[in-house]
Amino acid sequence: MGDHAFVPADRPSEFTTRPTLTGTFGMVSSTHWLASQTAMAVLEDGGNAFDAAVAAGFVLHVVEPHLNGPAGEVPVLFATARGDVRVLCGQGPAPDGATPDHYRSLGLDLVPGTGPLAAAVPGAFDAWMLLLRDHGTRPLPRLLRYAVEYAEHGHAPVARVGETVETVRELFETEWTSSAEVYLPQGRSPSPGALLRNPALARTWRRLLAEAAHPDREREIDNARAVWREGFVAEALVRQAARPTLDTSGARHTGTLAAADLARYRAGYEAPLTYDWRGWTVCKAGGWSQGPALLQQLALLPDELPPYGSADYVHLLVENCKLAMADREAWYGDAAEVPLAALLSEPYNAARRALVGEKASCELRPGSPGGRAPVLPARAGERAEGGAPGSGEPTVGGSRGGEPSVGADGLTRGDTCHLDVADRWGNLVSATPSGGWLQSNPVVPELGFPLGTRLQMTWLEPGLPNSLTPGRRPRTTLSPSLALRDGVPVMAFGTPGGDQQDQWQLHFFLSVAYGGLGLQGAIDAPNWHNDAFPSSFHPRGTRPGSVTVEGRTAPEVVDGLRRRGHDVTVGGDWSEGRLCAVARDPRTGLLSAAANPRGMQGYAVGR
Repeated sequence: MGDHAFVPADRPSEFTTRPTLTGTFGMVSSTHWLASQTAMAVLEDGGNAFDAAVAAGFVLHVVEPHLNGPAGEVPVLFATARGDVRVLCGQGPAPDGATPDHYRSLGLDLVPGTGPLAAAVPGAFDAWMLLLRDHGTRPLPRLLRYAVEYAEHGHAPVARVGETVETVRELFETEWTSSAEVYLPQGRSPSPGALLRNPALARTWRRLLAEAAHPDREREIDNARAVWREGFVAEALVRQAARPTLDTSGARHTGTLAAADLARYRAGYEAPLTYDWRGWTVCKAGGWSQGPALLQQLALLPDELPPYGSADYVHLLVENCKLAMADREAWYGDAAEVPLAALLSEPYNAARRALVGEKASCELRPGSPGGRAPVLPARAGERAEGGAPGSGEPTVGGSRGGEPSVGADGLTRGDTCHLDVADRWGNLVSATPSGGWLQSNPVVPELGFPLGTRLQMTWLEPGLPNSLTPGRRPRTTLSPSLALRDGVPVMAFGTPGGDQQDQWQLHFFLSVAYGGLGLQGAIDAPNWHNDAFPSSFHPRGTRPGSVTVEGRTAPEVVDGLRRRGHDVTVGGDWSEGRLCAVARDPRTGLLSAAANPRGMQGYAVGR
C-alpha cells in the first residue's frame, strides 16, 4: 500500500455545509435522520453494520413512505471485516403471468407506471432478512422494534410526504381509499407539525414476529421469511394484486402476482462487477442493474483529464455518460447475456472515447461489443413532453433536490432512499431501498403498505435484454457503490435519483479520487445530470442534448457548455443529488461520514 490518504479530509480552504464527521466507533449516513440515528443506536447497543443497516432500512419504510416500502426492492453492496465484497440482490423478478402478450391483450404498449400490473415480486423484505441472518448478530425483534414504534406511535413526517399525498388526494379519496385511510386521516394530509401513524403496518410486523418466534436467531429469521412468502403477508399481497385498480393507463387492471411467485422468491448473493482506476477499485451490481454504467464512464476517461470542475471537464463527463447510457439501453438487462467484459475492455473504450468531440451529441449511440450489433427499443428516440422524461424516479431536480413530484398530467413520480454504515470492526454496507411508494399502488388494507411498480422499467417488445420476461428481473436504476483503495474496502456511497444515480455518484467519486475533496466537500460540490437517453420510467421519454446544472455552477462553466451545444437548464442552487457516504482508513481505523444537505433531511451521525 502507498502512503497516500485513503480518502481525503476536508481541506481548510474548502467550504462545506457541515463537516465530514470522523471517529473510531461507528458511522452512518442516510437520507433521513431517524434512520441514521436508528442505525447508530444499534451500533451503540453492540450490533454491527449489518444489524444497523437492517434496522435503519425498516425505519426508512416508515418515515420515507413516499420513497420506498417493504414490498419494494433493495440492492446491497457490502464488505465484511475480512475484506470480502458481495452484492445482495433484493430485486424481485416478473411474475409468471407477466408476459408481453398479456399486457398487449389489454391494449397496452407500455407497462403502466402505477397499479398492480407494474408490480414485480417484492424483494426488499427477503433481502433484509438474508443480510441479517448471514451477517448480523442481533435478534430480529430487537431490530424491528424501532420501525414498529414509529409506525404505532407516530413520527413527524417531512413536508414532502404531505405534499406528495396532496398531489394524489383525489385518487386516494375516489379510487385508492385504503391509502386515504393511512395518509389522509380525517381528510388531512400529513404535516411536519403532527404525528403520522401507520397502525396497520405496526400490526403486520407484530404479527409476523409472533408467528416467526423461535429461540434460535437464525431459525426465527427464516421463519419470518416463510411468513412473508407463504403466510398471511403473501395472502394479502395476492388479494391486492387481484383487485381492479386504476393506473396511469386510465383504466382499471388487475395484476399478475400469484402465490407461487411469492413462495418461490429468494434474495441471493452475487460477485460484484469491478473496474480499477488509478489505484481505486469501484464495485457495482451486474448488468441487471444500471451499475455498470458508472464503471463504463470510468473506463471512457482519458489518461489526462481536464481541470476539475471546468466546462471541459463537465462536457467530457456528460458525453461519456451519454455513451454509457446508450450501451445500457442496448445491452443491459436480465433477459439476455450482458457482454460486460467487452463493454469494459480497453480496446472497446478506446474506440468509444474517440466519439467524444468538441460539441454535444444529440444522438443515442450504443456500441458493438465483440462485433455484435446493438438493438434499441423502438420507442428509444421518443422525446419527453413537458421536459419530464419519466414518471417514476425524478429526472429533473427542482429546488428540493431529487424529491418526488406528481405532474399536472396526474403521473406519479417517486424517488428512492439510501443508507451507508461503517462499524469499528471494518464492515461496510451500502444499500438503496426503493419501490413500493405510497403513490405506486393502493395500500394493502391488511398490511399498511402498497405493492411496487418496478416492471414499468421493462419493454413489451421482444428480443431486448430488458424485455418483460417472467422469472427475470426488470433492469433497475438502484445502484449502491463500494470503493477499494489498493485492494482494501474503504468507502461506501450512493444516492436516490433513478437514472441520475450513476451520474451523481460518478461526480462524487471523481471529486474524491481526482478533485481531492473530502466526503462532505464532494457531496456539496455543484452537480449535474443529463436526460439524453430513454428514461427508465413510464412514459420512457428522452431529452437529446440536455444538461441540468445547479444554480451554483460557475457562469463560465454554463456558458462553456452552451458554446459546446448543450441544451443547459439551470436548476435550483441545491437541486442535484442526495448522496450519502461513509469511509474507513484501515491503517488507522479512522471512520468518516457525510450526508447530503439537499432536501434538508439527510444526515450523518457517528463517533
